[in-house]
Amino acid sequence: MSYNYTVRYRTFDQLLDDVRVDFQNFQLENMIEPQQMIKVAKRVTYDLGLRVFMTKEAVLEVNHGKVKLPDDFFSLNFAFICDEQTYRSPVISGTHVEERPINPVKYQCAPPEVIDVCNNPSVIETPLSCEPCEEPFDACTTKPCVKLNCKGEKFELIEITRTETKTYKRMIPLTIEANGITVDCDCPNVQWKCPSSAFIRDNYLYTSFDCGKVYINYQGALENEDGQLLVVDHDLLNEYYEYAIKERILENLLFNDEPVDKKLQLVQQKLRLARINALSLVNTPNFAEFKAIWELNRKAQYSKYYDMFKSYQDLGFGYGFNRY
Repeated sequence: MSYNYTVRYRTFDQLLDDVRVDFQNFQLENMIEPQQMIKVAKRVTYDLGLRVFMTKEAVLEVNHGKVKLPDDFFSLNFAFICDEQTYRSPVISGTHVEERPINPVKYQCAPPEVIDVCNNPSVIETPLSCEPCEEPFDACTTKPCVKLNCKGEKFELIEITRTETKTYKRMIPLTIEANGITVDCDCPNVQWKCPSSAFIRDNYLYTSFDCGKVYINYQGALENEDGQLLVVDHDLLNEYYEYAIKERILENLLFNDEPVDKKLQLVQQKLRLARINALSLVNTPNFAEFKAIWELNRKAQYSKYYDMFKSYQDLGFGYGFNRY
């Protein structure tokens, strides 16, 4: 039931249908109340632990230093701040200059500053800064470089430089205050020391920054997109769910003075065995976890007994040590 297992789920209605098949007489007499069985299924799921819960993710928009967590939030696995930076840099492509005609009405040049290229050819390339006109329009907000030709037309010299814009998206670590209820004990955010911090209280995430986006990975309640309750679908776990619901049905009938004493005793015995088998399956590490433990132990032993010799070179006599 670990991360490399494919955990399957089914709806609570499908589980209740299997129980109704075994209790057909009670079903025909309308002695089974589905609403009373929902809390039993939730209790069994909680008893199996976080390993059977769904791993979900979400991006939260923080406003005024807080944001509401998802309705199906149960326990936080890890979180990051979503950030992006935009960089604009020039591209090596040479220099490109264009001459754009300017409306004479929009720019006014004083007579001494106007360059007449017909009478003074030696100053053809000398730029002249014309003051914008007094009329309120957008072109008057800058002082372009202007040249004047023989026809009295004014041209603005524009230098065009090619640039490229790159936007980098990054994940910034976030320190989360430890909370035994809503923060997983293995959550790395608890150990990080970061400039930004946050804590969870009353199903809200409170942050040290005013606004931004936070990505969270969390264990969510067993619900599908339609809001229907889900339960784990496994051969060894189904019996635990079914016998727990059967026990509650027989208890309700016993409280109503129905003669179901022997049936209740039989179901309780089956329930104890089913619970032991279910918890054994859920709490048993799988191959990937055993492999991770083996690799961790192997590295620890090498660090303890072989790291002292890793700088020693083998001179060809067979006495050198190789780490691997």
